[in-house]
Amino acid sequence: MASPPSGAAPRPRAGAPTTAAGTAFLLAAAPAGRGRAIDAASVLPALAAVPPGVLTGTSTATLVELADPLDPQTVLTRLRAAAASPGPLVVCLAGQLHLDRRQQLTHLALARTTPATLRYTALPWHWLAVELAVRAPGTTTVVADLAADPAVWERLTADPGLLRLGPGPTLYGRVVPAPRRGEPLAPAYLRAWAELLRSGARLPYATLHTESAARTAAASPESVLLAPAPAPAPFVEQDPHPAILAAAAAGRHGEASAVASAWESEALRRHGPRSPEAVHWTEVRADLARLAGDPARSCELWLSAAEARLGLGQPTDDTDVEGAVDRAHHQWERIGDRPRARALGPRLIALRRRVPGRRPGALAALTRRMAD
Repeated sequence: MASPPSGAAPRPRAGAPTTAAGTAFLLAAAPAGRGRAIDAASVLPALAAVPPGVLTGTSTATLVELADPLDPQTVLTRLRAAAASPGPLVVCLAGQLHLDRRQQLTHLALARTTPATLRYTALPWHWLAVELAVRAPGTTTVVADLAADPAVWERLTADPGLLRLGPGPTLYGRVVPAPRRGEPLAPAYLRAWAELLRSGARLPYATLHTESAARTAAASPESVLLAPAPAPAPFVEQDPHPAILAAAAAGRHGEASAVASAWESEALRRHGPRSPEAVHWTEVRADLARLAGDPARSCELWLSAAEARLGLGQPTDDTDVEGAVDRAHHQWERIGDRPRARALGPRLIALRRRVPGRRPGALAALTRRMAD
């Protein structure tokens, strides 16, 4: 499948040094044994042979390399540390994608991942979007060489934007269908990327993507190429709500949450934590948690929104304040995990005492249920 047109704003050229120190984060992972669809770690020597500063387009850079990690929390910790660095960040990913059919979320498999343990041993794709959302626009590039299981492949061919990482990071890559049997695939796209850089070429990332895709097209005629869509309008000019709601309605709850988190980060950066704009995005995330079937998280976010609105000086009978408390209460009643409900109960009671709402007896009913 042809890649979408690349009308994105110019990116730094790989190997064209800047004064800021960069970070190159290399992650290659695939299940051990028969579940391995791609020999992900085989590309690491080629990537590691490229000077880190050439990968990031900076004069100096730190290299972080993870080969077949076992635990998603370990990957998350290392990624979070890399994302906290102020300079340019390039994330190179080689691996395979699987769909968690229960939650309908895409995951990047790790070394211990099996179909039965996917939710606990693989890295949810939307975690990448959440961690990278804190970074300044234009400072993050993700380069991916991936094999997709049949369920992810079917979704990806219908929607090439399935793997989007929000408005901040720029994503280049190639995804191919995982073979049903036989030898694992080679991450040829990333290997071609590394060979181009090792040859001394100083090419923009978009050109590296095009050249790498061309070099591997014959070997992988069935593929989806990932490249930036035309440059979006600046923040305060876009309306992301339709895309967020469409993703949630389609069951892509991780994607919807990641995009909302990116916009919340931008609102915090531009307007500060005590601002109506930031509160709005907290409320959006609360409603997305409701749609995803996570009443505890939804309740927690609605409580935060109500507390923030009161902190902004809105009166206790304000429609938005009452609505936030009512929605927190409504979601609290749907929490099946009793310890979690009890943990959130005191915050809700404290708010109900300040914001009794227009439903008679709400505080009394809440107090009785907490006493049960």
